[in-house]
Amino acid sequence: MSKPNLEALSGAGVSIWLDDLSRERLTSGNLDELIREWNVVGVTTNPTIFAGALSKGESYDEQVRELSSRGADTEATIREVTTTDVRNACDKFRDIYNSTNGVDGRVSIEVDPRLAFDTDKTVAEAQDLWKTVDRPNLLVKIPATEAGIPAITKVIGEGISVNVTLIFSVERYEAVMNAYIAGLEQAKANGHDLRSIHSVASFFVSRVDTEIDKRLDKIGTDEAKALRGKAALANAWIAYGAFEKTFQGERWEALKADGANAQRPLWASTGVKDPSYSPTLYVDQLVVNDVVNTMPEKTLQAVADAGKISGDTVTGRAAEGQEVFDKLAAVGVDLQDVFVVLETEGVEKFEKSWEELLETVTNQLAQLKG
Repeated sequence: MSKPNLEALSGAGVSIWLDDLSRERLTSGNLDELIREWNVVGVTTNPTIFAGALSKGESYDEQVRELSSRGADTEATIREVTTTDVRNACDKFRDIYNSTNGVDGRVSIEVDPRLAFDTDKTVAEAQDLWKTVDRPNLLVKIPATEAGIPAITKVIGEGISVNVTLIFSVERYEAVMNAYIAGLEQAKANGHDLRSIHSVASFFVSRVDTEIDKRLDKIGTDEAKALRGKAALANAWIAYGAFEKTFQGERWEALKADGANAQRPLWASTGVKDPSYSPTLYVDQLVVNDVVNTMPEKTLQAVADAGKISGDTVTGRAAEGQEVFDKLAAVGVDLQDVFVVLETEGVEKFEKSWEELLETVTNQLAQLKG
C-alpha cells in the first residue's frame, strides 16, 4: 500500500533513502517492503549503524562463526560482514539503479573513521571498499575533513562514486563541490566515462540546531531564544544556494557536455533531536527537486503519518537563511566555532562507534574460540 505523503515527497523530486541497514532488514523482507511500499530508493550506512546492528540479535552469528573457523581476525571479520550487507543491499536496489540511470538505487559504506585525518589511507581504503563490494551502485563515504577534501578528488578521479559525509558548514561544502569537480576533470583526463560517476554531498542538519540551540539557551536573552530551531534550516537553504551557483558556468558546462552528473545535496541527520519540534521539520522544510533526504525509520514513519509536503520549500531562501545567520552572530553565537565543534564531534562519534564495533566482534570471536 503506497503512502501518499511519501509519494508527494518523491513527486517533488526528493529521493528518499533509509539511514539504516542490518542483516535482519535484508533477510526478513523489511527492506523489500520499504522499497515496494515506502518509496525508499537508497540506503546510507555509517559505523554507528553497523555497531548497533552487530550488537543485536543472532543474524550475524553464522557468518562470524564461519569466519572464525577460517581464522579471520576482528578487522577482517568486520570488513567481510559489513561489505556482505552492503553488497546484498546493492543487489536489492539494482533495478532502481538501472531505471534511474544510476541516480538512485545507491548504497553507501564508510571508510574507517580512524583514517579521517589521513588523505592517502582514506584513498587506499576507498579503493579497497570499491573493489571488495564490487557493485556499480555503491557509494564510498569519505568525510569532509581537511584531509578528506583531496581524497575526494583523487577517488572521483579514479572513477569511483562517492558520498561525502560530515559536512556542516557552507564554506566546507563549497570546498567539497570544488573537490568533486576537480575529480571529474581528473577522471576525464584518466579516460573514465563521466556518466558512470555519481556523488552526493551529505549536509548534516539536526546537529546544527542541537549545538546552536544549546548556545542560545546559555545566552538566554529573548532575542536568542527566538532563534531556537532556525539555524539548521537556514544553513541548508544557504547551502542549496551555493549548490545552484557551483553547478553552472563554463567550468561545469564543459564537464556536463561530457555526461558529468551534478553532485546532489543529501540532507543527513534529519531525525529531530528536540521533542518540542515537529518530527518532520527537517523533511517538510527541505523539499526541492533533485536532492536526497536520508531518514532513520522513525522519521520515515513520521513523514508517512504526518508530513506536510507542499512543494518546493528551499529554492530562493538563501537570503532568508543568511538573515538568520546574521541574527545568530548578533546575539553572540560564534558560528565558526560551532562548525569546528560539530566536525570534531562527528568524527569522534563515528570513531567511538567503530571502537564499539571492534569490541563486539572481538568478543564474539573470543567466545567462539573459547
